[in-house]
Amino acid sequence: MRAVIQRVTDASVTISGNKVAEINTGLLILVGIEDADTQEDIDWLAAKIVKLRIFGDADGVMNLSIQDIGGDIIVVSQFTLHAATKKGNRPSYIKAARPEFAIPMYEEFVARMEQELGKKIQTGQFGADMKVALLNDGPVTIIIDTKNRE
Repeated sequence: MRAVIQRVTDASVTISGNKVAEINTGLLILVGIEDADTQEDIDWLAAKIVKLRIFGDADGVMNLSIQDIGGDIIVVSQFTLHAATKKGNRPSYIKAARPEFAIPMYEEFVARMEQELGKKIQTGQFGADMKVALLNDGPVTIIIDTKNRE
């Protein structure tokens, strides 16, 4: 699994002119799923994200997690995170999981995130044409790949 985690002061997801998700201070997480992903990837990634200390404390030092600040989260599925660009100019998405595998994995990731965070999180809609808006705070953007746990 790959995740792009963005610290935001506000973010939203709109589908066909209808706003389906909206948060203030928190995280916008774009997640891409590949066929090699497992429950272990879901569990590790969810725990890692919720505990990331990327919010400022009283001294302005990034020392607090999303749990610590009581922030909100939007998770958006994004298969293009697995784009391969080595050959030619048209990205290949061969590593991105097909919907029959990716949808249940995405839903399980969302459920695990809610369990880790201890509250409901918001989402986009798998496979929909979404308009994602955000105000990146910092900017702080972190990329995590469960196959390369650095």
